[in-house]
Amino acid sequence: MVKVEKKKVACFHCGDTIQNTHLTFEEKDFCCNGCQQVYEILSQNNLCEYYNLQDSPGTTRKNPVSKVKFNFLDDEQIKRQLIQYSDEKISRITFHIPTMHCSSCIWLLESLYKLERGVKSSRVDFLKKQLIISFDHNVLSLKSLVELLASIGYEPSLNLNDLEGKKKIETNNKLLYRVGVAGFCFGNIMLISFPEYFGLDAFSKSTFSYLFGYLNFFLALPTFLYSSSDYFISAYKSLKKRIINIDFPLALGILVMFVRSTYEIFSHTGLGYFDTLAGLVFFLLLGKWVQQRTIDTISFERDYKSYFPVAVSVISDNSETTVPVSNLKIGDRILIRNNEIIPADSILLKGDAQIDFSFVTGESVAIHKTLGELVYAGGRQTSGNLELEVCKHVSQSYLTQLWNSEQFSKESKSQMESFQTMVSKYFTFFLLGIAITSALFWLVQDPSKSLDAFTAVLIIACPCALALSSPFALGNAMRLLGRAKLYLKGPEVVEKMAKIKHIVFDKTGTLTDSSDAGVVFHGHELTTELNNYVYSICNQSVHPLSKKISSYLKQDSILIPVDEFSEIQGKGLSAKIAKNTIRLGSASYLGVKVNSATNDLASLVYIEFNQELLGFFEIKHAYRNHLTEVLNELSLERKLSLLSGDRDTEKVTMAKFFPQNSEMRFNQSPADKMLFIDQLRANGQTTAMIGDGLNDAGALKVADLGISVTENTAHFSPASDAIMDASVFENTGKFFKFANHTLLVIRLSFVISLMYNLVGLSFAVQGILSPLIAAILMPVSSISVIVFTTGMTTFFAMKNGIFTNSNK
Repeated sequence: MVKVEKKKVACFHCGDTIQNTHLTFEEKDFCCNGCQQVYEILSQNNLCEYYNLQDSPGTTRKNPVSKVKFNFLDDEQIKRQLIQYSDEKISRITFHIPTMHCSSCIWLLESLYKLERGVKSSRVDFLKKQLIISFDHNVLSLKSLVELLASIGYEPSLNLNDLEGKKKIETNNKLLYRVGVAGFCFGNIMLISFPEYFGLDAFSKSTFSYLFGYLNFFLALPTFLYSSSDYFISAYKSLKKRIINIDFPLALGILVMFVRSTYEIFSHTGLGYFDTLAGLVFFLLLGKWVQQRTIDTISFERDYKSYFPVAVSVISDNSETTVPVSNLKIGDRILIRNNEIIPADSILLKGDAQIDFSFVTGESVAIHKTLGELVYAGGRQTSGNLELEVCKHVSQSYLTQLWNSEQFSKESKSQMESFQTMVSKYFTFFLLGIAITSALFWLVQDPSKSLDAFTAVLIIACPCALALSSPFALGNAMRLLGRAKLYLKGPEVVEKMAKIKHIVFDKTGTLTDSSDAGVVFHGHELTTELNNYVYSICNQSVHPLSKKISSYLKQDSILIPVDEFSEIQGKGLSAKIAKNTIRLGSASYLGVKVNSATNDLASLVYIEFNQELLGFFEIKHAYRNHLTEVLNELSLERKLSLLSGDRDTEKVTMAKFFPQNSEMRFNQSPADKMLFIDQLRANGQTTAMIGDGLNDAGALKVADLGISVTENTAHFSPASDAIMDASVFENTGKFFKFANHTLLVIRLSFVISLMYNLVGLSFAVQGILSPLIAAILMPVSSISVIVFTTGMTTFFAMKNGIFTNSNK
């Protein structure tokens, strides 16, 4: 039963004070029908845990959304622009949710499937305030989905003029206004206080002294009520959550100073500290603004678009060239081979499209696409070559989002983050204890220093510097490694690299350089027709050996249509051309008995035509430059192992490169590699897998750190944590050494921050550091940590020579 009564209490849903209409439902108070309806929806779906995570976490619903507001979402053209992926059943879209602000929001938004059965999954990126939703469009329309979000207080921001989600860095005008007001008040209070500073007030009548005091009070009011309000709001919200954040002691110091000064002015016992208060707020806000500008200047976005290494083959004038996806234009004709990722929404022009969208949806069943049909970005072709025409601009942020999807995530916990969490949890209590102790001490010894000591302690100590150390060091390291052609999934990968104790290498395509490998065919002489067959089949694959054979036959062959193409990882290829069955691959795949006298410095790829063995291609191995030096450098602090799908006849050769205690296993299938790495991890060894991104995808995923080495960054592997351009393989040891130095920089910055706080507190507790000077010094610590971490990581990058043979 709903009843109306007048009473001023807080709304159970949004926390706003109830002004006029007071609604009660199930003994809970609401400020409007909208808030009550949201509660009813959550209650009916057993989602009231939303209110247990935080008091009054919702937003006010006093202004309900118009029923016709989202009618434009029924327009098919607009839906195509907004939706990032769609098939016969599932659609995927990313929303920007401005009202997302706390853990309750995250919990509710990731529980949408409980509210609406058409929602299959929802995932929050809190820092970007983004919500990624997969939904069944046969059950739930896009319009209904948006209406659902709006009905529970999370209306998406739909900007059709900026569908790619590119946002300009805008100046925080609100912060600048606060700085301006505080600066104006500070300057005028200082001007009015000049007679006091120079002792001229002794020549003035007391009435002027009182007048100046009242003027200072009125000038201090905007500073106190407007400029410093964010500190009080932040402190209040943290107390509501039963948490004390760093803004609490700052707000407390400002409040004490204002109350003390006001008392002195109106009791005529002194002129107060309004000049110090205004200067304090001005320099706090100015430091905040400078810090934000510094962060913007040394920017490394979480989506690191500039360093995302995806390239694609473009067909132009009957020739094929490889270009970065960022250079793709609408209308470009692109070539996608077996196992390659489609980088942009495109129209299928040619080929048998069997698209695996597990990268997007988590469903591994391949979907057949017909000629002329739209193929969404993020799908992986599983059946030979495709030719497509790009119909939508590439969104590298979307591809990066896919790389970071749950299907390819790994459980990890950062020790650095744990340290920061611990510091932020206890720092404020420790700080308040010191401030109160200092105030009490000086209250007994010299009461005139008590307030100064109390406020200076609250202001000078700054945990912000501690919190900035890790993200800036790791983020800058990721940026520098990207310049050196080692592309990381995220900043946390740097920390993973530094902790690796065992590195496992694949051989073919990783330790061998396919660009320098020679190819010789042994067996029946291949006719021109058979050359065309083999060339066309190998051209469908991105395996290093297939690419080498394709390159070997290219000059005297032409591409012809291939049917029923399939590739078995680690085994070989099969296809039908003109009703003929051709298979290429390893001896075990074709059931061939291997002659033990064959060259141990080569890989053999056998060819079978209509069940008749025609011979084999011998691909002579050329090992990467400086391989011995790289392995020796890595083995100084880590154990090394080799896993190869080739024969063990190479064991003697590989033993010349690897240290004596290295384990080498041959004839290893992809499953064998995964099992080996699982065993290492079970024994407590943090393990890195360095291999071919596609053929070693399983091993790359189960390892603590997976690095894909590729000759062509078009062959992107979502299972890896990092992608290394093969041209910089000789810098592998330097990359790992640089990761160690990055963690050293983080630890040093922690020490510097702690030293700053200890030195500052030692002066503050003695009462010899004024609050104004403390306010100037506080942002200096944060800025110094930013400069130190970025400067030192850059220094170590240059010292370690990670830019050798890479683009600077």
